[in-house]
Amino acid sequence: MTVDAHHHVWDLTVRDQDWITGPELRPIRRNFTLVDLEGEARAVGVDRTVLVQTITVAEETPEFLALAEENDIVAGVVGWTDLTSPDVADALARLRELPGGSYLRGIRHQVQGEPDPEWLLRPDVRRGLAAVGEAGLVYDLLVLPHQLPASVKAAASLPELTFVLDHLGKPPIASGTLEPWASQVRALAALPNTVCKLSGMVTEADWENWRVADLRPYADTVLEAFGPDRLMFGSDWPVCTLASTYAEVRDVAHALTPDLGDHERAQILEGTAARVYRL
Repeated sequence: MTVDAHHHVWDLTVRDQDWITGPELRPIRRNFTLVDLEGEARAVGVDRTVLVQTITVAEETPEFLALAEENDIVAGVVGWTDLTSPDVADALARLRELPGGSYLRGIRHQVQGEPDPEWLLRPDVRRGLAAVGEAGLVYDLLVLPHQLPASVKAAASLPELTFVLDHLGKPPIASGTLEPWASQVRALAALPNTVCKLSGMVTEADWENWRVADLRPYADTVLEAFGPDRLMFGSDWPVCTLASTYAEVRDVAHALTPDLGDHERAQILEGTAARVYRL
């Protein structure tokens, strides 16, 4: 069986997703529910998932926790809270007291949208990150390549906190460029408190014309740097549907790891996510 360590849901009648703008994103400007996901996921052997925050709105995380409590397929939630707030620890404790609060496994802030490339190194942010670690949660790291150097410094300064790199750090797959992304990812992987999601690659490639061969250099880089026991599969559904189907993304995980043994592939498809997110 497989764990999908990264997917989203949203209901535009409840809350707008203001990042879905422009004609290229029009196909995903509609509601995506767990019912929509579950049929596709179970058809390809995915039996547990991690539901990840989409926008920096405090109300979303309680809603996701309630969904997890009501739906067997969601085994964990990565939510959002304001890391710069002085009461981060109290906010995390309040989330855990809510219906479904036991499913909270991590916190994510969309650092990719921060204009300061060293946002993660701000004292107030670092204090918030420390509180996440003290609460026994992990931190999902959503950054662009130019923000990776600060990510390395942040992870090095907080060895008690596990940093989960989303989408390989969004390398420029469409251009075929590896450096400086590859060197920066290797520096992050050199820290033992880091893991990486094998996710989000098809939407960093040419949406219309991508091939597995286009993705392979980037997958090979993180596989060599992190190893199978620190890599985990994530679909990034429904964002992935801009470039592929759910089943195709699941197949890519197999196609990119042809030389791995059954145990090593099982770590990527299930073991790493189950261990890191305590599923």
